[in-house]
Amino acid sequence: MMKLNWSDVTPHKIFLDRRKFMAAGAAAVALPALAGRVQAQGMTGRPSPLSTDQTPNTFEEITNYNNFYEFGTGKEDPARNAAALTTDPWSVEITGLVDRPGSYGVEDLAPDNALEERIYRLRCVEAWSMVVPWIGVPLASVLAKVGVQPSAKFVEFETLVRPEEMVGQQRAILDWPYREGLRLDEAMNPLTILATGLYDQPMPNQNGAPIRLVVPWKYGFKSIKSIVRINLLEQEPVNTWKQLQASEYGFYANVNPQVDHPRWSQATHRVIGSGLFGGREETQMFNGYGDQVASLYAGMDLSVNY
Repeated sequence: MMKLNWSDVTPHKIFLDRRKFMAAGAAAVALPALAGRVQAQGMTGRPSPLSTDQTPNTFEEITNYNNFYEFGTGKEDPARNAAALTTDPWSVEITGLVDRPGSYGVEDLAPDNALEERIYRLRCVEAWSMVVPWIGVPLASVLAKVGVQPSAKFVEFETLVRPEEMVGQQRAILDWPYREGLRLDEAMNPLTILATGLYDQPMPNQNGAPIRLVVPWKYGFKSIKSIVRINLLEQEPVNTWKQLQASEYGFYANVNPQVDHPRWSQATHRVIGSGLFGGREETQMFNGYGDQVASLYAGMDLSVNY
């Protein structure tokens, strides 16, 4: 019997649409038991012109191959260990140089009527990639709600610390809590979103439930997961990976095929789901989003500001 690769599996969204169609037909011929097996759809988001037209990876690939060191360092550890995480209730503290600081629920930051679907390429610093259909809201809309003060220049993000539920935090793998940051103009770029869903499902725990950052032109470690704090400040914030090893992980972390990681090339990457003989693809500058973001770095030496 032939073993299927993940790339042979029907993408989750098409699968659900097909099941709806089949269930409707089954009901018409009086097979209610079959119709009752249809998986209910959850979240929906308006289509966005900022989405790529590339086919997304399967739900199974996206949720079973990822980095989330709070649950372990293996690619399958988050899926194995994240079920213990309590995500309801959840609040995000917004602090610093804002007019309306406070504690905000996820539903306040990303209400159902504001959700958009953003199908983005994701490029990991480890030189692998996938395509993910996120559901979320522009970060700019959230910052507009709280009122950014003129002196703010950077946005800092912080992940939850709960070692009794996040088993990776029981070891000093990183300096917890995980922290990341963006320059304010990066945060306000239309591509930058806070995501609360994946395909038509609420964000899975292993992918950063209930709310995470997505910055598609940067390496994946910039898109911090399970956010509990957003802080507006004047000075560049400390970032976890840069603090750990500044020679390997810079503040900007823009996808750049011309600047190698000290231990491997960034010129090409492995596409998750391409199969054993899928080969590698050439990496695009800014992960292919240069038209939207290159102007943010005009005049900067991106080999120094890596």
